[in-house]
Amino acid sequence: MEEENEVVKTFAELGVRQELVLACDRLGWKNPTKIQAEALPHALEGKDVIGLAQTGSGKTGAFALPILQALLTHVLDSEPKKGRRPDPAFFACVLSPTRELAIQIAEQFEALGSDISLRCVVLVGGLDRMQQTIALAKRPHVIVATPGRLWDHMCDTKGFSLKTLKYLVLDEADRLLNEEFEKSLNLILEEIPRDRKTFLFSATMTKKVKKLQRACLRNPVKIEAASKYSTVDTLKQQYRFVAAKDKECYLVYMLSEMPESIAMIFTRTCEGARFLALLLRSLGFRAIPITGQMTQSNRLGALNKFKAGECNILVCTDVASRGLDIPSVDAVINYDIPTNSKDYIHRVGRTARAGRSGVGISLVNQYELEWYLQIEKLIGKKLPEYPAEHDEVMSLQGRVDEAHRLSKMNMKESGGRKKRRGEDDEESERFLGGKNDKRGNNDKRSSKKSRR
Repeated sequence: MEEENEVVKTFAELGVRQELVLACDRLGWKNPTKIQAEALPHALEGKDVIGLAQTGSGKTGAFALPILQALLTHVLDSEPKKGRRPDPAFFACVLSPTRELAIQIAEQFEALGSDISLRCVVLVGGLDRMQQTIALAKRPHVIVATPGRLWDHMCDTKGFSLKTLKYLVLDEADRLLNEEFEKSLNLILEEIPRDRKTFLFSATMTKKVKKLQRACLRNPVKIEAASKYSTVDTLKQQYRFVAAKDKECYLVYMLSEMPESIAMIFTRTCEGARFLALLLRSLGFRAIPITGQMTQSNRLGALNKFKAGECNILVCTDVASRGLDIPSVDAVINYDIPTNSKDYIHRVGRTARAGRSGVGISLVNQYELEWYLQIEKLIGKKLPEYPAEHDEVMSLQGRVDEAHRLSKMNMKESGGRKKRRGEDDEESERFLGGKNDKRGNNDKRSSKKSRR
């Protein structure tokens, strides 16, 4: 215990400037997390850093604080040359695999930099590109972007380049190296200065990440604030083996056992997420979906409703599994087991964040057993079974079957499988409380009623 106490330091003791210490205090960051305590001294010295840490462990602070301190020390505090200060525009760029994570990272930068007049811009798909061009013309200090949209601006936006870039951050680096981002990322790396500081952060490390490390980092310091594929100790993990036809009943039972808890439910497909949200709403649960087929404005609307507590159940695909910081999530339910076992780490990492407790439950049917065994192999332990009496669960079948039938009809009426990415459909508007919502506002029944 004495050794652990010696490790705990304040942000000031780690070398963080007073302006930023005060900002941390306003955000409720009283003491550095493990990844912050280990990474900050090296990052503040100007070294390249590879950070491997569990989701919810404070990785954003570990790379944002050194960037803001460098901006203060080397740019904003520097003596004017020939009556003019150096231009701090396009000082740092953070790349993220998802739009929601990019927006969240930008919000943290803005909160930490509120006292130093920080200018930050978000470049992601799904939002107005002309507005982004106007924001770039104001020469922000920090750009947070998804690779595809950043490369679009580098190619087409007049007067914009990253030749002055001093810091590059690759957040959720393992995901950034997927095929969908690889081409854009390689093009960006070719265009930005080689003389820069690079931070690479992820909850999981892969062979591709190691390859990227060799390509774009110079003698990096590697920080492992967690074992390679671990979950936090405050996370209680369980599974339940069920027949595929009984999954919906078990899900409804589990949600009924945790009334008013804030939960995220993961499905494998966009259609599955929409359908499940409809089914749960018809049973009186305050559920809302978020999928890659919704427009960006609707995705943000759903996320904001969830964060604000207007809906306590978020039904989502893996678009919501990376980096989203919603501290109050009590439970994560894997309605569909991820086919990639590493995605399990990111999914359950949405709960038990920043020292809080949480539960992760996986429903496993006969077709998913092999994927589940891969998850147990990855995390290095066998999980206990979620306790439930089968007969009690199946007493819900009549209500669930009726909700299934109604939801299926609703999906057919609104186009079902014909939905396309980005389609601003009536169904999304209904979930978000638009004029067509005849269900969410009127049906305030307690979720416990679904068990009667």
